Amino acid sequence: MAASHSTPGLILAERQTPFWQNENVRAFALFMLSLGIFLLFWEIGAKSGWFVKGVPTATETIREFWWWVTNPFFDNGPNDLGIGWNLLISLRRVAIGYVAASLVAVPLGILIGISPVAFKAFNPYIQLLKPISPLAWLPLGLYLLRDSEKTGIFIIFISSIWPTLINTTFGVANVNQEYLDVSKTLGASRLRTIWKVIIPAALPNIVSGLRISMGIAWLVIVAAEMLLGTGLGYFIWNEWNNLSIPNILVAIFIIGLTGLVLDSLFAALEKFVAFGRNS
Repeated sequence: MAASHSTPGLILAERQTPFWQNENVRAFALFMLSLGIFLLFWEIGAKSGWFVKGVPTATETIREFWWWVTNPFFDNGPNDLGIGWNLLISLRRVAIGYVAASLVAVPLGILIGISPVAFKAFNPYIQLLKPISPLAWLPLGLYLLRDSEKTGIFIIFISSIWPTLINTTFGVANVNQEYLDVSKTLGASRLRTIWKVIIPAALPNIVSGLRISMGIAWLVIVAAEMLLGTGLGYFIWNEWNNLSIPNILVAIFIIGLTGLVLDSLFAALEKFVAFGRNS
């Protein structure tokens, strides 16, 4: 009886827990505190000469950041575009190269995952090409394609294909054998087994690969664009030539925020297809 009476009391105590003891509230408070300390250190350090000469203060950088995000779409020529246009150019290149890589990586990963012969045939290519730095492909892309736009897309394609390919292969190859046995017992065809059993079971791994590939694609495009004439990478390089450190920091913050948004979208998709694995 004592145990039965204690349960409502525990529930009431949980409901009466002060909001500042909530884990999310405390995490947000810690984040804001650490951010405030960082900005204060940055401000004092820049004004006091703790850093190298020319480092802008935090307030100066925030002021520049506000100006760029409130005036994102001006166009004064190819070398003087608003940060919004440069962001859209980078996102367009990433989207085209990333989608093309995904359309190749997912079907090929399924083939390699279900076929030991295909795995042994294609694995040497994967292990050979996977470690190559994306920027090592840049001169070759410029030489073969003779177009900076196509070269940027090519770099995204060749860089983002591997995580999706490897994760898809792993997910398909490690589908629970019991699922396959049941499908075979029910008389399902090979194609139907792939669509109804293998792909749904491997989907969490596939989405994880897509998430990693997107992170790599967004990482690589900024470096590649420093030689391509437009986009956030070129914006950073152009501002470096103008010795405008605040604008470089603004672009870095925008790159980071965009990457955070993209990763959050894939994290939500990854959670959606987890089929209760995280519970």
